[in-house]
Amino acid sequence: MEQSRDLPLVSIVTPSFNQGRFIDQTIQSVLGQDYPNLEYIVVDGGSTDETLDVLRRYEGRLRWVSERDGGQSEAINKGFRMARGDIVSWLNSDDTYLAGAVGKAVAYLCSHPEVAMVYGEGYLMDEAGRVTRRFPATEPFSLWRLVYFSDYILQQTVFWRRSVFDAVGMLDESLHYGMDWDFWIRVAKRFEIAYMPEFLGNLREYATAKTFAGGLARFHELTAMIRRHGTRRFPPAYFNYGWDAYQTALREKIRRDLPWLDWPLFRRAGRTLRRLGANLIFGRLSRLFPPSPYADGWPSDRAYFLFPSWRSKTRLRIAGSAAQVPEPLLPLKVEVMLNGRYGFRLDVTRPGDFALEVPLPPGIPDAPMLEVALWATPSFVPAAFGEKDHRRLSFQLAELTLA
Repeated sequence: MEQSRDLPLVSIVTPSFNQGRFIDQTIQSVLGQDYPNLEYIVVDGGSTDETLDVLRRYEGRLRWVSERDGGQSEAINKGFRMARGDIVSWLNSDDTYLAGAVGKAVAYLCSHPEVAMVYGEGYLMDEAGRVTRRFPATEPFSLWRLVYFSDYILQQTVFWRRSVFDAVGMLDESLHYGMDWDFWIRVAKRFEIAYMPEFLGNLREYATAKTFAGGLARFHELTAMIRRHGTRRFPPAYFNYGWDAYQTALREKIRRDLPWLDWPLFRRAGRTLRRLGANLIFGRLSRLFPPSPYADGWPSDRAYFLFPSWRSKTRLRIAGSAAQVPEPLLPLKVEVMLNGRYGFRLDVTRPGDFALEVPLPPGIPDAPMLEVALWATPSFVPAAFGEKDHRRLSFQLAELTLA
């Protein structure tokens, strides 16, 4: 590690309220980092459990304050205002960093000055702190997927430059469940966000954790936030997050008002129906809206992209390769839809690289962001040609930009 005076100061903020049984693990995961230029701030909301005793044990190694506040978002913002770092993040008081997380994030941001925020991979852990599996939603960055499909960015792996606060502000303190998702979207509309395939943090799963106990209140807040940022009233995220919230609410209503339906036989039938419904919804959405594109540059037969601040742009450039598309499937036709309206068609007639730059056609429906959809036919599944890849693919995309 370089000398600390040559490294940017990193400020980590932990909001806390009555999480004394977890916070010591959180603190140790921060103070145990091998990064030498670290500032750690804990903002406690007036805990009445053992939290303050834990904090006192670390006097001199971190800064902390304990007083009543308006909730998690306000506490985090309070910590950010206290922070002096050029790079910042927050870590909830029941989650942990992995060894080397801070150093890896700083190294990435220092070597990619054009990137304002970076996130990585992470794990889920149980209430006792045992890692159970990889956080399954993480994927390379796509603004369309972030606004309309899911919050696939694991908050425990995110680090960003403090300067983004000057452009987008801090967390929205009116939000209690989706403040991180909202913040990622606001940053993405103004700055470049990058995905780093490194494991950086752990999210703790347990029944009373806010993420898992929000129910319909959480769903309604997330729905309003998504609709505020985008133009789709019922994007895939509505069904992604709504299924679990509504079926949980229905189950509670049945237990309260129709207790005879809560008998073991009906409970087993209900679990089966919920499982079938979830598989149907998530399976269908995953087929209709796969990653755009996949990490290796291949889009499926349907790919979606969002461009903020597009009204001053006049041309769309698309470049890629059909070198690995089975030749019998050519010519490949790619219809380009712009804010839901047909724009033009790209014909890929032979293997190899291609590039096309066209003027944006008149009459594109106005919207805060430009949605570009690529609908390709025919598509293919490599497994049908003797390979192990079972994805539905179209061509390799190298560039899709506005000028």
